[in-house]
Amino acid sequence: MRRGVANPSIELRIRAQQQKCAGAPNGCQRGVHGAVRTPARRAEAAAPRRRSASALHASLAWARSGDSNPPRRGTRLTEADPLPERLEIAPRSSIDAQLRPPGSKSITNRALLLAALARGDSRLLGPLDSDDTRVMVQCLVALGVPITMGANGWSVAGRDGRLDRPPTALHTGNSGTTARFLTAACALVDGNVVIDGSERMRQRPISDLVDALEQLGVQVDSLGEGGCPPLRVRGGSLRGGRAVIDGSRSSQYVSGVLMVAPHAQQDVELSFLNGVLVSRPYVELTLQMMRAFGVAADWTSEGGLEVKSGQHYRGREYSIEPDASAAVYPFCAAAITGGLVRVLGLPSDSIQADLALLPILEQMGCDVTRTDRGIAVQGPGGSLEGVDVDMNNLPDAALALAVVAAFARGPTHIRNVGNLRIKETDRLAALEHELCKLGASARTTQDSLTIEPGPLRAAEIETYHDHRMAMSFALAGLRQPGVVIQDPACVTKTWPGYFAMLESL
Repeated sequence: MRRGVANPSIELRIRAQQQKCAGAPNGCQRGVHGAVRTPARRAEAAAPRRRSASALHASLAWARSGDSNPPRRGTRLTEADPLPERLEIAPRSSIDAQLRPPGSKSITNRALLLAALARGDSRLLGPLDSDDTRVMVQCLVALGVPITMGANGWSVAGRDGRLDRPPTALHTGNSGTTARFLTAACALVDGNVVIDGSERMRQRPISDLVDALEQLGVQVDSLGEGGCPPLRVRGGSLRGGRAVIDGSRSSQYVSGVLMVAPHAQQDVELSFLNGVLVSRPYVELTLQMMRAFGVAADWTSEGGLEVKSGQHYRGREYSIEPDASAAVYPFCAAAITGGLVRVLGLPSDSIQADLALLPILEQMGCDVTRTDRGIAVQGPGGSLEGVDVDMNNLPDAALALAVVAAFARGPTHIRNVGNLRIKETDRLAALEHELCKLGASARTTQDSLTIEPGPLRAAEIETYHDHRMAMSFALAGLRQPGVVIQDPACVTKTWPGYFAMLESL
């Protein structure tokens, strides 16, 4: 990998906060370890965010920065209203709700790329319309892929593996799937493509993907620091062959290579450094979707992956499942409140990784029922129990589970989630700090989090411009009065209507 800047890997650190959690139990008198926000990002997050709020009703109390008297309960925000800078969540005495989450982000962005690379046209039904998926659409359009976004689905005119050189750099925002999938896809462009992103994306490593692409014949120049974007991909040189990829930090590197592999000059065979692959269910999802679009990709007897060259994706109509990652939040709302939530539309044979949260909630005392229509979670009549769980295959769900754990009657230990440190923020460090604010004791190692419940209290939660931090800690407000979420508009990254859903429970 050619590096424009010689620099060791960036050591991420949260700004030191020497605040004490007064009256909190053990482990809360601490600063925080890991990067969350630089001064520039704090300024960006503090700027007014003109995002629409979908029907936030009476049970959400609104508190703008500097407002001494927030609007009374009963205030209704319309579709045209921006979300406030600070949002107080009102507790619920009971929950009995039925809902259908939006389409899966993971499936939508994979389907967009597979349809773009296909021979013939595709129609995607039920896609997620969010910041992350719109970034993917914008980048694919810049690569010469005609896409029409309609109310009844999105139409994609496939390019059969041929992509145009964009007129300017591709800006992927803070969308990890977009940056990683398109870094691989730009190997198919006849020419050079620069891939860039937000300030946080410039801190998220991508060198493991670059190393694999270079083994397959693609030349990539690093224009940033520490193996992070921006990058210049010199396209038209995807030779294929064998590559060893480090799968210990993100499965998205593997998925990106797999999806472009049919267009390589030779067969592609991947093996994993030290045999390690995190979030394996997401790779299984990629393989399943590749087969659905007409390309065979299989595991080898040695535990690697093989894709034969010369195959072509075929355009088709493809239905996007509801997002299991989104369903995590209403499931956890039921656990925290002791209520009942029915989530519709998730097929019984779905392989979405975050459905593995359901057995964990059962261990904690919830009842889970699966039917042909969907999944129901009933919170326990008594106390939640703490658990000791390996969440390597579903790390994003660990945030919501950590908040649920704050309401349990025993400790919870979440293991093997070190890749949370390279997400939208260093999520382990952020969880430790914000759980402490709520009154729980939270301790982290490089790849684990332990939560000791304690007397909870009102708290203002910093979200670090991370949608999953906002969605997870809002759940605490369903039971604990006085929980205020900063920068609630960050949820538009994956679920623009999240707070409307929460209000509807």
